Amino acid sequence: MSKAPTYPKEALYGVILAPVITEKATRGSEYNQVTFKVRPDASKPLIKAAIETLFSVKVKAVNTLNVEGKTKRFKGIPGKRSDWKKAIVTLAPGQTIDVTATL
Repeated sequence: MSKAPTYPKEALYGVILAPVITEKATRGSEYNQVTFKVRPDASKPLIKAAIETLFSVKVKAVNTLNVEGKTKRFKGIPGKRSDWKKAIVTLAPGQTIDVTATL
């Protein structure tokens, strides 16, 4: 079995940008899941290492998806919101992260 990669602690602080607080993301807490906005170039092992180090929890799985920015109109001129990456982190049984307290 291969050893998990190690990252410098300074690099881990820039990986997690913000928690995602939406109705759908909050429903993930029923399945022991927490959703975060992460850097677009972050990999699953890097996200896992950042969550485990910064929140002192055990991560079971990490699922990621790229969210494409919506096309909107600003004063009649078409524009586009930025693309971003979402990470849905499944925690080990008995582990919790209170994202409302860590804001």
